[in-house]
Amino acid sequence: MINELLQDAETKMDQAVEHTVQEFAGVRTGRANAGILSRVTVDYYGTQTPLQQLANFSVPEARMLIVQPFDKSSIAAVERAIHAADLGLNPSNDGNIIRLAFPALTEERRRELIKVVRGLAEDGRIAIRSVRRHCKDRIEDEDVSEDDIHRAEKELQELTDRHVNKIDEAVVRKEEELLEV
Repeated sequence: MINELLQDAETKMDQAVEHTVQEFAGVRTGRANAGILSRVTVDYYGTQTPLQQLANFSVPEARMLIVQPFDKSSIAAVERAIHAADLGLNPSNDGNIIRLAFPALTEERRRELIKVVRGLAEDGRIAIRSVRRHCKDRIEDEDVSEDDIHRAEKELQELTDRHVNKIDEAVVRKEEELLEV
């Protein structure tokens, strides 16, 4: 039973790390990246629809992202949704595609984005520690020997440390990406 609890905790911790890394993708760097639009939803015929389901994305140059809606009649709604998402981008369309020019980031803005990334990382660490706490409580409720409980708690702590390190590594990579000029 303890092994099942540890496996469940590992799965949940993996999900927390994955979610945190996906959140990092939404933080804008100086380069064009379709990941920044991952949370944008468009009012498409009365239904909030993720932008990824309504358009193709391409990056013709480092600071330009092209959004090409499948349905040309939805171009105005897509443009409104991008503008409303408050990403710091000004969409412009020519009737067929929407161009998003990524302005160069100032040093001050880079520092602000690093703070945002660190906040997202801390949220991920909190989620991992919450999984650890919940699993630890369940292990202590098990009807097994003290040695088995101690061994399981040690294993759980190693699992926690490994997942926190994954988040820390992802933060370092994202910070390097943000500081890259």
